[in-house]
Amino acid sequence: MKQRYSDPEIAAVYRVIAERRDMRHFRSDPVDPALLARLIAAAHQAPSVGYMQPWRFIRIASPALRASIHALVTAEQEKTAAACGERAETVRRLKLEGIRECGELLAVVLMPDRARYVVGRRTMPQMDICSVACAIQNLWLAARAEGIGVGWVSIFDPEAMAELLSLPEGAEPVAVLCLGHVDAFYPEPMLETLGWDKRRDIRTILFQDQWGREIP
Repeated sequence: MKQRYSDPEIAAVYRVIAERRDMRHFRSDPVDPALLARLIAAAHQAPSVGYMQPWRFIRIASPALRASIHALVTAEQEKTAAACGERAETVRRLKLEGIRECGELLAVVLMPDRARYVVGRRTMPQMDICSVACAIQNLWLAARAEGIGVGWVSIFDPEAMAELLSLPEGAEPVAVLCLGHVDAFYPEPMLETLGWDKRRDIRTILFQDQWGREIP
């Protein structure tokens, strides 16, 4: 069996990684159910520590629930702004979600009975959330390849979100994902365009043998 993909296939993988964006601006067109199913299936193909598959997805179909989630996120954006000191007004002006406009809204939740999974988590229990992040990234990359925008919303009170979603004890909301059609993908990350920050030089994040030692 051939192990290496063809050059065009490899290029497509790198392209979708490079062109993935955290989207905030959506059209309200519905997302085809078959396409949504493919994206969830892609997420479910993600690796997970101890094969625990800790991700759970809740599709938000109720307009009232969507409105409540938006209100929760709006309240947290104000609290986040207040905590950002001199950048408070900038945070207030940022568009950090597309909850009201996007075609589909998903809540991503850590399953409640995670403690029974020990392999790979005995000393690093946080690997459950790392596994969920892998599932989200799978969905994100597949969506970009399909021409669908995704925005990861993380500004909310997790306890209030858990109550809104009627989560069982022990389950934790990790993300609200806005999915939908977009007029265009941002040419670069939106926060970079707005001057919030920039991508670090790779030499500052890659070391050899020990912390801080540059690769010669």
